Parts: sequence; structure tokens; C-alpha cells
Amino acid sequence: MTATPVLSLNNIHKAFGGVVAIKDFSLELFPGEIVALVGDNGAGKSTLIAIVSGLHRPNSGEILLDGETVSLSDASSARSRGIEVVYQDLALADEQPVFMNMFLGRELTRKPLGLLDKSRMRRETQTMLDQLDVHIPSAGSKIRDLSGGQRQGVAIARATHWASKLILLDEPTAALGVAETAKVEEIVAALKERNLAILIVSHSLDQVFRLSDRICVLRRGVQIGVRSTPETDKNEIVSMITGVHA
Repeated sequence: MTATPVLSLNNIHKAFGGVVAIKDFSLELFPGEIVALVGDNGAGKSTLIAIVSGLHRPNSGEILLDGETVSLSDASSARSRGIEVVYQDLALADEQPVFMNMFLGRELTRKPLGLLDKSRMRRETQTMLDQLDVHIPSAGSKIRDLSGGQRQGVAIARATHWASKLILLDEPTAALGVAETAKVEEIVAALKERNLAILIVSHSLDQVFRLSDRICVLRRGVQIGVRSTPETDKNEIVSMITGVHA
């Protein structure tokens, strides 16, 4: 691992009114590393994703990117610093073709008239999908006509294209069948080769152990611990999640 983490969270605290969602959380992510964030419902996983993606601001604590303290005031500030999120609901426009979704909010135009450069966006989209081995009929296919796994592949490809530092994956396969889950996991595993840092939230411990390098456990907003995946097992992680020792 490099000396400087891509992301450092130091003593993050977040409360909503009198309810503490995250208490004193610290974690580092390095390039080319997949860290899984696990815990029961209400553990604080979604709140942490929202903090790193700029949707929530912590009440206290420090966020560093490449060793530099940053303030992620909103989602656009996070994106501008190379952070992309793939949510479970994907945030894709069903009636638009794949290539328009890939460049949503970042459309390419032709100068000097400012017309959409659809042919270039289509070509670049197909290249992105080919690089990640995402199989769809064409870059011109409408999102509504794709399977769940194909849609997830498009969402991950979009995040990969625009992320320069970090990708956050929030339950990327929760709504998928076995075969589509396996394909999406192949795509996620391939992201390591691009030297991105990846933080994945997953309810599936089988998936966590297949994909992750380290596992971070949350319980009721408290960080219980971080384990190297090869050096732990499901029994230990389940005990950390539940607080019940086998």
C-alpha cells in the first residue's frame, strides 16, 4: 500500500437531533483496495456513505483526500474531487439511452453551436463498457430495455469513468439474481486494476468475503473494528455485527 491513503476519515461524528448516527469513526482507504462496510440495519452504513459523498456533513471529525483536509459540502463537491457513488436504485434515466446516462450532467457538445455531440458520447460509452466487459445490445439502447444486471453494469461503468479517486457502492447487487450478481462482482473486482479505492456496503457476507481486502464493522453507529479479510472468518464478523459471541 502507498504511504498516503486516498481517503482518511478521522473521528467522524454525526447526529440527527438527539440521535447519534455515527460515533467517533475512523478509516483509511488505499488505491487498489476494496473495503467492505457491514452491519445490521440502522448501524450507520448509509449515513457514512452520505458523508463521504457530500450529502451529509459530519458534526465533527476530519475528512482527507490524498492527505489533504477537505470539506465535502454537497454531492457536486465530492464528484469534483473524484468521488462517485453507485446507489442501489442506480439513479439512471430509464427513458434515455445508455450513452446519455453515461454523460448525464456532463454532456459533450460541439463547438461553436453547443449542440450535443451524440456520436462521440456513443463511441466513448461503448469503449467504457467494453473495457469493463459490460455486455448490452448497444450504447444506444434505452435503460428501460436492459436487465437489472446490465443496468448495474452501466451505473458502475459511469462511476468508474468519472471517478479519479474513490467509488462508493451501496448494496450493488441487492436486487439481482445469482448470475447477474456474479457478473457485477466481476466488474467490481476489475476496478482494483484501475487503482481506485472502493468502499462497498453489502448485506451479503459471502460477497464481502469474495470481494474485499478488509472488512469494517459498524454496530449502532459505533465502529466495532476493522479486519483483514484473509485473516478473519464469517463467525467473527457475525459476532462483531451482533455483539453475540459464538
